[in-house]
Amino acid sequence: MSNWQRDSWRDFPIKQQPTYANIDELCKVEQTLSKLPPLIFAKEAKRLTKQLSKVEQGKAFLLQGGDCAESFANFDANNIKNLFKVMMQMAVVLIFSTQKPVIKIGRVAGQFAKPRSDDFECINGVSLPSYRGDIINDIAFDKISREPNAQRLLQAYYQSASTLNLIRAFSTDGLANLNKIHNLNLEYANNFDTQNNFQNIAGKISDTLNFMKACGAHPNNTRSLKQTKFYTSHEALLLNYEEALTRVDSLSGDYYDCSAHMLWIGERTRGLDDAHIEFFRGIKNPIGCKISDKISNDELIKLCNKLNPQNESGRLTLIVRMGVSKIKEHLPRVIKTLKKEGIRVVLSCDPMHANTKKTNNGYKTRLFQDIVNETKSFFEICKSEDFYAGGIHLEMSGNDVTECTGSLSSNIQELDLANRYETQCDPRLNAKQALELAFNVAEYVKSEYK
Repeated sequence: MSNWQRDSWRDFPIKQQPTYANIDELCKVEQTLSKLPPLIFAKEAKRLTKQLSKVEQGKAFLLQGGDCAESFANFDANNIKNLFKVMMQMAVVLIFSTQKPVIKIGRVAGQFAKPRSDDFECINGVSLPSYRGDIINDIAFDKISREPNAQRLLQAYYQSASTLNLIRAFSTDGLANLNKIHNLNLEYANNFDTQNNFQNIAGKISDTLNFMKACGAHPNNTRSLKQTKFYTSHEALLLNYEEALTRVDSLSGDYYDCSAHMLWIGERTRGLDDAHIEFFRGIKNPIGCKISDKISNDELIKLCNKLNPQNESGRLTLIVRMGVSKIKEHLPRVIKTLKKEGIRVVLSCDPMHANTKKTNNGYKTRLFQDIVNETKSFFEICKSEDFYAGGIHLEMSGNDVTECTGSLSSNIQELDLANRYETQCDPRLNAKQALELAFNVAEYVKSEYK
C-alpha cells in the first residue's frame, strides 16, 4: 500500500460524478469536512470486520437494509425509529431461524448519492442534469435545483451525525428489547393463516423467550436482551466526501473512511482500473461490492484480489444483484470460481436492484414475488454449491409506503402505487413486506441448515 494515498483516486478514471461549477467552493467544503469529527471510529469498523468474519465462516448472518436514498426534506426521527424497529423485528426472526448472531447494518447515515443511467433527464422537451441524490443536487426539476451544490456535502455530514446519534440511543434503550420487539412480530404473524407458518415461527420464539425468562434471563439482568450493535453503511459514490472523512487510526497507522462502518462499490463503478477501486483498496473498513450477471470469472478474481489482496476474512462482501431471471444461470459459476481460487468473501443477496420495472403510468416498481423468488434461488444455489449464504441486502423503509407491488401483508397493485410513493429514486419494500420477506428467508435458512 506504499503507493496509496487518500487522494490517489484522483489520478484514475472516474464514473458517476457530478460536475461542479465552482471548484473553489468545493475545495473549501472538502477542507471543512476534513477538520470535522469522524462519524464513526476505527475501533467500531474493526469490530464489524471481525463480526463479518464470523459470517464468512458460517457462524453468523448479515442483515443489511435501509433507504434507497436518504432525503434532506424527509429527515425525521420517526422515520429513523421505524427503520430501526423493523430491522430489529427482522433480526429476531432470523436469529431464531439461523440459531446464530445476526449482524445488523443499515443503509443509513450517509446513503445520499445515487448512480444514474443517464447524465441528463428530459421532461416535456426540457433537459436538465439527472438527480444524483441530495448530497449532490435536488430532486425538484428546475435549473437551480439540479445544479450540483458543494454545500450539500456539509448538510449530508450533519444529518448523518444526527442520525447516528439517534441510532446509538435506540441501540441501548427499550427499542432493542428482545421481548418487546418480538411482541410486534407476534402481532404481525397473527394477521395470517397458519398455513403460512408465520404463527408457527412466532410461537416458537415466544416459547424460547418464556423459557429464558423462567431460567432467570430477562432484559433487566441480561444486557444482550435489551441492547444491540447496529452499524451504518452506504455506497461510497462521491469520493470527494469520502476522502475528506478518511482518517489515520492512531493505534495502527491504517486509514479508515470514518463516514460509515461499512462502504460499498456499486455495479456501475467497479471498473478494475477506475477511481473507486483505487480508493477502496486503501481503506481498512469492511467493504462491499455489488456484482451482477455481467461479471466474468476472470474479472471476479481480479476484483477480489485488488480489494482484498491478503484474502482477509470479513474484509470483503460480494453483494449479488443478478435478477430473478438470471441468478440461476450465473451465480453457480461465480461460486465455483470463488471456491476454486480459495477466495474468502461474505456472499449476500440483493434481490432488489435487478428486478425493477416501469409501469404504464410511469412508476418504477418491483414485484414482491420476484424479490422472494430471487432470494429463494440464492439460498438454494448456495446450498447446492456448498457455499454459505451469508445474508440479504434490501432497499426498504420502516414506513407504510406503496412502492413495491404484491405480498400477502401489503397487497399493493399498480393503481395503489401513487398512494404513498415517497422514494427519492428506486422503490423500497415497506415495513410489512420487509418483515414478510424475513419470515420467508427464515424458511429458506432452516432448509439450508438441515
